[in-house]
Amino acid sequence: MNDESQNKMGSPTPEELRQQVERTRDELGQTVEALAGKADVKAQAKEKTAAAKKQASEKTAELKEQAAEKTAAAREQAAEKATAVKEQAAEKSAELKEQAAEKTVAAKDQAAEKAAAVREQAAAATAQIREKAAQAAQAVKDRTPDPVQEKTAQAATQVRESAARAGQFAVDRTPGPLLEKADRVAKAARANRTPLLAGGAVLVAFLLIRRGRGRNK
Repeated sequence: MNDESQNKMGSPTPEELRQQVERTRDELGQTVEALAGKADVKAQAKEKTAAAKKQASEKTAELKEQAAEKTAAAREQAAEKATAVKEQAAEKSAELKEQAAEKTVAAKDQAAEKAAAVREQAAAATAQIREKAAQAAQAVKDRTPDPVQEKTAQAATQVRESAARAGQFAVDRTPGPLLEKADRVAKAARANRTPLLAGGAVLVAFLLIRRGRGRNK
């Protein structure tokens, strides 16, 4: 048998073997590329996962930093508001104190003015009473005979002397604290002594006149 008959019986020729080798090489190359592609996909997936984790970590850190900044800003604003409220409260308190002081001063001034007005009215009333008492005393004196006036003067002298003796006796028997109170009362009485004396003189003169008229009848 020759080579041609062997080829016809199924033995590959060198060309066929070369083609088979090339096909096998191509298939192996494709298989290697496919395997390399699969390996590359896994690497890319790992890279993407690592990148995603890195981005998540960076985002978390950024969010934490922003939250810390916002918290610090909120605290600062709260502190500023608290300080402003304290300052407003202090200003309001000072304003209220000033208003209260002004009202107190105004009340004192009004009270002083009213007291002065009352004193003036009292002084005017006292002057009127003194004037009327003096006029009444003068009228009684003008209408009273001289003997009656002499008796009135004598009676007034006797009354003063008796009062002086009684007063001295009372002083000798009265404790110190009571004497101090009596002294204050006496000072108050001396302030209105003129109207009282004038009224007493008028009363004594009136009684003596009636007594004298009764005797004449």
